[in-house]
Amino acid sequence: MALDPDDPRPPYIQVANALRAAILTRKYAPGEKLPSGSKLAETYGVARQTVQNALDILRDEKLIVSRQGSGVFVRERTEKPVGLRPHLEQAFEGGSVRVDFAGYTAETLHGAMQEPLDNIRSGRLTPQEISIRILIADTTTPWTLPRRVDEPGDYPPIRERMADIAVRHIEALRHSVNELAEIGLVKKASVEMRVHGTPPMFKLYIINDAQVFFGFYPVYEHQVSLADEPTTILDLGGKDAILFHHAATDDDESMGSQYVAQARRWFDSIWTTVGRESAQ
Repeated sequence: MALDPDDPRPPYIQVANALRAAILTRKYAPGEKLPSGSKLAETYGVARQTVQNALDILRDEKLIVSRQGSGVFVRERTEKPVGLRPHLEQAFEGGSVRVDFAGYTAETLHGAMQEPLDNIRSGRLTPQEISIRILIADTTTPWTLPRRVDEPGDYPPIRERMADIAVRHIEALRHSVNELAEIGLVKKASVEMRVHGTPPMFKLYIINDAQVFFGFYPVYEHQVSLADEPTTILDLGGKDAILFHHAATDDDESMGSQYVAQARRWFDSIWTTVGRESAQ
């Protein structure tokens, strides 16, 4: 399984990507010991230090753990704090990518998508289809949160501010994805958005109907400018939400598989029943 000599990425990145894919697809099962460093070096045709650098990446992503005197093992839990970006980038290495997002403004989704889209433009990734569905709260109806600290209740300027943020990031994402189809780098691309009436207290990503990333929004106090006036509000911390990863397995009764199935069911129920096209 030698590395691709035409791949411009450093060898340790290629090894990390290959091992990550093997872990996420359960070729290495949770709790399973990985081959030794020398065996991995032989498998990929690289130096031992290259393997070590690759394992450092996976260790930082909380996919593996080292046990002194025993070796390196795949983490046993599928529910663990993780970074979304590496898993999202891995999904784009396939032929078809589908991402469902439910949350606040889609700002973090937009940020996480930048590198995969840049890699498509540069020819490093070649998916044929990209489908993105986005569910956010309706900013034309009253919210309980975010709100002003000293005056509970809905405050329209806050909703207007959040609408501006959401539209800016979603439209930028839509433009980037559609552009790839227009210039022929992908055959089919779509970014759809629907709104619903409940301000979210969590964010949810579903990737290719097989992986789920879920995190609660922490509420925190900070100051923003509303109508050119500094206003202290209780806001939802999207960038501070810790994500937990759940992955479907071949066993439909596993906790990961059940969580993925229920997350898909929840998203589709909102999307098809109370979700509606935004007038913004």
